[in-house]
Amino acid sequence: MPKGYMLFEIEITDPAEYEIYRSQTAATLPKYGGRYLVRGGEPKFIEGAGSPARVVITEFDSVEKALDWYNSPEYQAILPVHLRTSSGRALCLTGA
Repeated sequence: MPKGYMLFEIEITDPAEYEIYRSQTAATLPKYGGRYLVRGGEPKFIEGAGSPARVVITEFDSVEKALDWYNSPEYQAILPVHLRTSSGRALCLTGA
């Protein structure tokens, strides 16, 4: 079965409050088999325009598990903090 990935491109607008979200997110992943592949760094676009300040990529055993995590009560409880303290986009991807 192909792996599932969540890709977040994030521009943090309130670093102090965003820390609440960031510090709680890791604990929500193991129950759904998720693990961080990339977290932060300094992304550099080599094609296209723009550059997000932060990129996070998580891997799951399947797209279904990735979506189960995203829609879980644990993650949904902290998602409003993420949405209030940052902008960007999230993508759910299927791996080969």
